[in-house]
Amino acid sequence: MQIKDTIIFNTITWIILIGTILSGFLLPRYEVYNSFIISLLTIEILLVIYFSKRFTKTQITLSRVLLGLLFIYSGFVKGVDPVGTEYRIVDYFIAFGTDWAFPLALPLSVLMNSVEFVLGILLLLNVGMQITSWLVMLMMAVFTVVTFNDALYSPVPDCGCFGDAFVISNWQTFYKNLIIDALLLIVLFSRNRVGKCFRFKTEWAILLVSIFGFIIFEIYNIRHLPIIDFRNWKVGNAMVNENPLPMKYYLTYKNIETGEEMEYLSPDYPYNDSAWIARWEFVNQRVEDPNPKLHDLRIENEDGIDYTNQIIANPGFQFIVVAYDLPKSNLKYMDMLNGIFQVSDELGFSLVVITSSLPQEAQQFKENYLQDANFYYADDVTLMTMIRSNPGLILLKNGVIRAKWHYNDIPSVPDIKQEFLLP
Repeated sequence: MQIKDTIIFNTITWIILIGTILSGFLLPRYEVYNSFIISLLTIEILLVIYFSKRFTKTQITLSRVLLGLLFIYSGFVKGVDPVGTEYRIVDYFIAFGTDWAFPLALPLSVLMNSVEFVLGILLLLNVGMQITSWLVMLMMAVFTVVTFNDALYSPVPDCGCFGDAFVISNWQTFYKNLIIDALLLIVLFSRNRVGKCFRFKTEWAILLVSIFGFIIFEIYNIRHLPIIDFRNWKVGNAMVNENPLPMKYYLTYKNIETGEEMEYLSPDYPYNDSAWIARWEFVNQRVEDPNPKLHDLRIENEDGIDYTNQIIANPGFQFIVVAYDLPKSNLKYMDMLNGIFQVSDELGFSLVVITSSLPQEAQQFKENYLQDANFYYADDVTLMTMIRSNPGLILLKNGVIRAKWHYNDIPSVPDIKQEFLLP
């Protein structure tokens, strides 16, 4: 009888565990609130609690390994771009009216990413589960509450739980956290049943190496550009459509007698039929761009004239200095940038500055540092997306990004000649 009960409970717990894991594959279908998925995930958590003592060591290990890998991935994709995570944290500070905390955003980014990554390592390697499981549960309690608030009120459009590598809606983020909570409860309730894999000194070595190694990794990505770029503006990407399709113009006409409205794709409508023209009157027009949207950048001069295509699609070498905030930009490298400006005509390439600062600030900056530069203006969020550096340097040719440099890595004129301009 005891063997039969064991088989039954093992079957039930496997169904619960596999069902919880498979729930994650449903998330792409539920970007907004859905009572079914909420009910399903709530039932899974309740079942985990009820059968908490019935999960086998294999099931516990599987849950722990999956959680470890998920935390490692989440921490890594944010740690590879700590400045991007900083921007997300600033969004939260703005939403909750804590502007005074802006200077804390980057340290918090480094700390949060490190904690998440290190906890993932500890889970994966089964290190100190008595403490680790509680620390993870504490973190997930905070994350679950925060993401539930995000789902309800949308104080920020994207929490950035997977950085720019994988963007999901606020409701999907909350659902994802409920799945993680269910798996974590399996590990937490079974923490006393899991043996140790390493000696005490080895566990401390794993902890310290993980902490300091990942912090050094994040500092490198702050002082240079992210070693992996998950955004559209990464080296090798085309920022213009090579063979653009023509724009589609849809015209709406209303029947004068019946009030019926019809929409036509121009020029496929009877514009040369005088009898039709007499019965139908023009209402409005809409334009549809069939080409994929490659970026949100709009470059304007001081008068609001659009120069986006002229600059981005330049068939020659086009250098762009991106400085979303001129007063806060690093000034140590302005002499090097100025030197590049001064030889731009000689070397046959174009170089412009794009900023979101006020025209008055741009004019003052031009007089003090970059006298030969042409300044243009764009949205600050878009500029921060283009490059994680203020200032940063981007090189395009024929609409394709050839290179990007953090201000700590801006090349000298001889290096530019050697790398890009010499035949």
